[in-house]
Amino acid sequence: MSIEATTQVSEERPNAMAALSKTELLLYTSGTPNGQKVSITLEELGVHYEVKNIDISKNVQKEDWFLKINPNGRIPAIVDKTRTPDGKPREKRVFEGGAILLYLTQKYDPNDNLNYPYDTDEYWEVVEWLVWMQSGVGPMQGQANHFFRYAPEKIEYGIKRYQTETKRLYQVLEDRLAEQTKTPTKDGPWIVGDRMTIADIANFSWVNCAEWAGVDVSQFKNLSHWLDRINERAAVKRGLDVPEPFTMKEKLKTKEGEEEYAKHHSQWIMKGQEAEQQKHG
Repeated sequence: MSIEATTQVSEERPNAMAALSKTELLLYTSGTPNGQKVSITLEELGVHYEVKNIDISKNVQKEDWFLKINPNGRIPAIVDKTRTPDGKPREKRVFEGGAILLYLTQKYDPNDNLNYPYDTDEYWEVVEWLVWMQSGVGPMQGQANHFFRYAPEKIEYGIKRYQTETKRLYQVLEDRLAEQTKTPTKDGPWIVGDRMTIADIANFSWVNCAEWAGVDVSQFKNLSHWLDRINERAAVKRGLDVPEPFTMKEKLKTKEGEEEYAKHHSQWIMKGQEAEQQKHG
């Protein structure tokens, strides 16, 4: 399935309007935290892009054509077909969420709305927190999801191990945001400096799904307020619904919805795991 997202161009960047409207970006994604952080970033930047819905429940990401875009067989990935400033055709593929966010802000954020100028102290702090999320929050919370929701056997050690580590990482974010309150900003605090950056977006995409890992965010005061502020942003709401409506939180409101959502996802996750075991076991 392919859908084209509504073009958004921020009024704060009038000089960039022409360039942004001529972008030709293809986003290969699915409705997961890893995919949502890229679609949210694209919506925040106001970049014109087309969405290719990768049905990970059918292992589309493992097909040969997609492996040419991302040899790791995971979403998200982008292909940038935007012409060079002198009008020459080009086609650049980028995979791995953190790399994509850095690429997008470097290429399509001329006013540094979601990052800071290259080689400033703030720029490298954004990189630090982005890499921290990629190596910590994402993998640990992903394992908490697996053992808490999908594993065919409820292994208490696995559940507690990864839920505890997720909470520890959340405490790191909580402490960081508490430290940031010492320097008041208009609508902060944010992870780095005086604005929401790709560091916030990347971490948000996972913290926003905390309950699916069995983690209660309400015990983290600053983190909860930060989460609410980001969820209120119009571009974030649009990005969460790419490539299809984000229904997890609504499903969790009822026991029946929760069980239905878990059953649907656990079936294809375990099927995919079996396929990997047969191939690599």
